Amino acid sequence: MTGVIRSEQLRRPAAEVLRILAVAAAYWAGGRIGLLEQVVVEGAVVSPLWPPTGIALSCLLWLGMRAWPGIALGALAVIATISTVGLSSLGILVGNTLAPIAAYLLLRRVGFRPELDRLRDGVALVFAGALGGMLISATFGAGTLVLSGALSGAEFWPIWAAWWAGDAMGVLVVTPLLLVLRRARLPRDPRPWWWSEAAALCAASVVVCWVATRTVSSLLFLMFPVLIWAALRFQLPGSAPCMLLVSVFAISAATTGTGPFEDRSLLEVMVVLQVLNGAAALSALLLAAIVTEQQNVRRRIEEACVALAEVVDQLAPGEAAHLWPYAGPARGEEGRAAQDD
Repeated sequence: MTGVIRSEQLRRPAAEVLRILAVAAAYWAGGRIGLLEQVVVEGAVVSPLWPPTGIALSCLLWLGMRAWPGIALGALAVIATISTVGLSSLGILVGNTLAPIAAYLLLRRVGFRPELDRLRDGVALVFAGALGGMLISATFGAGTLVLSGALSGAEFWPIWAAWWAGDAMGVLVVTPLLLVLRRARLPRDPRPWWWSEAAALCAASVVVCWVATRTVSSLLFLMFPVLIWAALRFQLPGSAPCMLLVSVFAISAATTGTGPFEDRSLLEVMVVLQVLNGAAALSALLLAAIVTEQQNVRRRIEEACVALAEVVDQLAPGEAAHLWPYAGPARGEEGRAAQDD
């Protein structure tokens, strides 16, 4: 018995260490992906979409505060791949660790549910998780660069804005996708033509995103009907991948200066890109949450009606008559006669 207890006691720390290393590896992998598409703003390298913030917040939502050492370790690994780790990197490390923790605590404070099946959950993720929590990482990161002498004071706000937008987009795009993937299941009883419509949506998303981001004409608005289609018909499992696809195509066109981003200044490119990504994420996320909430309300009403019908069927004829005209088989003259008796 003692040997079994000791084995369990040794197994728990080992599992915790593996969990921390897994979080760190996921964070580092997300950082490597984010560095593939980067721009230089005022001499600093920033990413228009920083996936590690979304990965970190998702890990916190799944594991709780136990995930924070893995986030810190992953952030340190990402910093080490970009530049030499020194005292100037401490502020960036602290900011990248505290930002998702603050976002997680804010979401828990407002009663956020990872299912994202209510409008309040979508609003909370946007304003508390993305726009609010990521203020910390942008402030620590840009402030550290200024204090270390890498940037001048006049360059603080452009870097801060780009940093904040990239981290916020990481939460808006990556976190919903990961939350969906964790509980993704094939439909047990798909409606007619479900698979055909899903395939048509995938094909239309790729074609529309490619055309909108590769033609010189400003056709970026063409991507919104696809996002609306995905949110209305497939809710978050459909809108989250489409939202990621829109961001990837738009960022690729922006960093290469093609399509609607051709012959634009860096400031114009960043403004158009972040406005597009933000509007697409907000539209897809909030619309999917609204549709899901309405469907859940309708399902609960139907279940309540079925339960009430079963209760009425089990009542004796005399007892059911007293429920008329609200329920029961009594109708018309027979119901009124039963009430008079």
